[in-house]
Amino acid sequence: MSEDTTQDSAGFETRARIDTTKPHSARFWNYFVGGKDNYKVDREVGEQIKDIFPGLVDVAHTSRQFLGRAVTHLAGKEGIRQFLDVGTGLPTADNTHQVAQRVAPDARIVYVDNDPIVLTHANALLTSTPEGRTDYLDADLYDPESVLRAAAGTLDLSRPVALMILNTLGHVADYEQARDLVNRLMAGLPSGSYLVISDSTATSEGMIAASNAYNSSGAVPYYVREVEEIAGFFDGLELVEPGVVRVPEWRPEAGAPGEHDEKAVDAYCGVARKG
Repeated sequence: MSEDTTQDSAGFETRARIDTTKPHSARFWNYFVGGKDNYKVDREVGEQIKDIFPGLVDVAHTSRQFLGRAVTHLAGKEGIRQFLDVGTGLPTADNTHQVAQRVAPDARIVYVDNDPIVLTHANALLTSTPEGRTDYLDADLYDPESVLRAAAGTLDLSRPVALMILNTLGHVADYEQARDLVNRLMAGLPSGSYLVISDSTATSEGMIAASNAYNSSGAVPYYVREVEEIAGFFDGLELVEPGVVRVPEWRPEAGAPGEHDEKAVDAYCGVARKG
């Protein structure tokens, strides 16, 4: 069998795993941030949830802006040159590698997801500066040790890494299991590494209603948590100022449109260093 035939077969198998009859979190989020990689079922549930809680659109946009500020800070002020982005989602503008390599062209980024939809778009994540490198792993958050072993093919795990888990841990129903997964990933990274997390929170009746509506749509459930639970993911690490805050409040850029809007966004975030 030729290489092209093998690739075509693999691509067909991947596409066959995609269910377009049910809404999907990556496509749903893609719709909310203005992307085009979504289906009618995703847009329909998106519109239903916007009717219930329009603020979820703000969560999507401000969470994306937080990614940019956090990566810029880590690649710039903190000198981080390696990023492990777990729960990548669908590519949009200003993905982790684009932000990091604007600051540090030699930055290396490994994206991790185990979703067939994301896999079909992985090539869009594999562009890189000549000095740096990007890679994509079709791997599972629920097997942190395998993620780390595979990431070591691109990253030097003896040197600091920024572990990014954005809007992903809500898919892990059990909180203690979610904390264990984060701890196991961080255990494989050296001192000087960073943990970056953002997730939607149960901080308003509207967000809770939106979460319940989404979970009853047939999609893989996403559970919103208390702020104290988000903070708990950083136990044992050194939080970077301003600590665990709403996503628009994490080091907002002076003069940036929307960054200083006092929106009660139902999503919290934090960045912390492993000592």
